[in-house]
Amino acid sequence: MMLRRLITNRFYSNYTIFNKSSGNGKCGVAVIRVSGDKTKDVLRRITGTDEFKPRHATLKGLKDSQGQLIDNGLVMYFPGPKSFTGEDCCEFQVHGGTSVVSALLSALNDIHKVRYSEPGEFSKRAFLNGKMDLIEAEAVADLIHAETEMQRKQALIQAEGHLSRLYQGWRTKLIRNIAHIEAFIDFSEDENIESDILHVVQKELYELKNEIQQHLVDGRKGERLRDGVRMAIVGDTNVGKSSLMNHLVQKDVSIVTEIAGTTRDVIQSNFEINGYPIVLMDTAGLRKSRDIVETEGIRRAKQCAILSDLIILVMDGKKLEEYFGNNPIDLDQYRKVYLHTLGLHDEILHGRRLMTIVNKVDLMTKHKSQELEDLKTLAISCTKVFRINDVVGEITDHLKELCGNPTTENPHLSQQRHRFCIQECSEYVNNFLETYNPVTEQDLAILVQDLRSAVRCIGKITGQVRTDDILDVIFRDFCIGK
Repeated sequence: MMLRRLITNRFYSNYTIFNKSSGNGKCGVAVIRVSGDKTKDVLRRITGTDEFKPRHATLKGLKDSQGQLIDNGLVMYFPGPKSFTGEDCCEFQVHGGTSVVSALLSALNDIHKVRYSEPGEFSKRAFLNGKMDLIEAEAVADLIHAETEMQRKQALIQAEGHLSRLYQGWRTKLIRNIAHIEAFIDFSEDENIESDILHVVQKELYELKNEIQQHLVDGRKGERLRDGVRMAIVGDTNVGKSSLMNHLVQKDVSIVTEIAGTTRDVIQSNFEINGYPIVLMDTAGLRKSRDIVETEGIRRAKQCAILSDLIILVMDGKKLEEYFGNNPIDLDQYRKVYLHTLGLHDEILHGRRLMTIVNKVDLMTKHKSQELEDLKTLAISCTKVFRINDVVGEITDHLKELCGNPTTENPHLSQQRHRFCIQECSEYVNNFLETYNPVTEQDLAILVQDLRSAVRCIGKITGQVRTDDILDVIFRDFCIGK
């Protein structure tokens, strides 16, 4: 939302309308924000005064350049640096009708060098003015776009700086150990340098390496929570995949008929279950076909299975009963045969969760349906809407394990950019530890470059890349020159 004050005597505005639909269908409240070094000039031109108590709401008449009253609204003044952008800011809260908003924006536009903010400019200016780092800025964007409760929770944890503090702690450890090595190189003959400092460095870096690797081995839970868990419904033709899809998303997104092979393409729907974001895909029935269109649909269905986090395998309860006849049901045996028939071999299923559902239990005999019940099988009827809630419950259990529960103590990686940089950081630390030997003589000045690169990797995430930090630590920790 705001850029650094690269151009003097400029200030910028953005506005948001919230509580948009009130009881009578008209707009509620509009908030117009202004930031920049001439914010007080804006206040004086619009309200007739720039004397406002900081961070207090004041009711004022807002006027245009001709002195005509636009609206009576609340005005708040936030002097820098204690503002969102770090600059002087003000906020106008007015009635949200189109004419009121247009008139106020027009009045602001009449003031010399006022302009609309670019998308994300306020947050960008807050970052450049040191009010937040890149992780927090990205989290603000995630918070704005959060569609589910768990997405909101994860974004808020990161926006409050918990992930930033974790990475900042790693960066501080790296800088401290670089400083110790630099001090040993330059002042090893001085009595001020402890003799075992290199062993201490090695120990701390091993601990840091393990901490970073533990952070990376998270099953990509944060990224799934941010982007949505991909779930593919697969199975034979006419087993009830589309009916299940419609029940889960609670609307008719897939066509349901008695004709086998009705679904020929991937039908996708985004929704949520208990606060977790879902990307659910209904796929074509898997069977051998000479129809070129259906064959393409089958190929896409298998591709969806490969790319999914959770495969929902749907079986036909009536066919299951016919397969075993009077013999006891062995669900594991039938599932293996069924998967082979569908062409879902181990390469497709490898690394993916498989959730098995038996549909059409209403067509089974009472004895066989009881067998499934005894086996604790998820047996449902889409036609009779039987045990659909149990399906939702089991999916929720999978979602909790796939996405985890973000906490302030254990914030998750949520972006591929962060993961790439942390992986690079881990590799540089590991390179140093594999090469470094405190017993033999080595060129530490060359080896320490790996640690410098590790610091830069974290700096790419947080936006902190400075060269003076190491000198600061040297003089603080070692008191050289005393």
